[in-house]
Amino acid sequence: MRWYQLVRSMARVSTARGEEQLVDWLLRPGEARVLAFVNAPAMNLVAESEPFYQALMSADVVVRDGIGVSLLMQLCNQAPGQNLNARELIPKVLTRSNGLPLALFGTREPWLSRARNAVREKFAPDSECVVAHGHLQLQDYIRIAAQHRPRVIVLGMDMPRQEQVAVALGAALGSPCLIVCGGAIIDFLGGKVPWAPRWMRRSGLEWLFRLAREPRRFWDRYVHGNPLFVKRALSIAARSLRHGPQIA
Repeated sequence: MRWYQLVRSMARVSTARGEEQLVDWLLRPGEARVLAFVNAPAMNLVAESEPFYQALMSADVVVRDGIGVSLLMQLCNQAPGQNLNARELIPKVLTRSNGLPLALFGTREPWLSRARNAVREKFAPDSECVVAHGHLQLQDYIRIAAQHRPRVIVLGMDMPRQEQVAVALGAALGSPCLIVCGGAIIDFLGGKVPWAPRWMRRSGLEWLFRLAREPRRFWDRYVHGNPLFVKRALSIAARSLRHGPQIA
């Protein structure tokens, strides 16, 4: 099953030092690299979309984001490691990238420009940062990236589009570049979406904060999606117990 294969391919980080080493490797000069985050809604989409699954499997590093995927990994007899919340890890990547050219592709104005200002003020004051809104054609992002040659590109688009854009950018760019699938991170940085309390981000409960603030928008994703995720996870566990992990 797709879930089991994706879970087995995920990177595990167990210590703060391991997280630092991961960031160092991602930013090390070399070929273009793609970093993707997977949470429970992403896993539900994986079950329903072969192209999305293939895009994630094509990423260079996939890490878990949230308590749901931790549960799934344990049911698959895989060590979950620590939670690498996108809203925690991406600012660390940006801080480590200070002085390197950056790009933010996603959301729309005025939040896009505000996000660029936040990046320059809080994380990378010595970096040039090019921006583009999230509704351009793929060739436009490739052209902008080829012209400005950013070392880090943060994508802030909906799934599965951002993962597909990330893989295409990685294949098209001939220069060293880290491409990060950031979801709502640009909206967070630009002030469009408020940050959840730190303890909720650290414990994988940011989804509950977002549901409480925007129930209409996130009702299907979480109220319907979370039980579906649990049902699928338990089904994988039951199959593994009966037949072994190879068929899950």
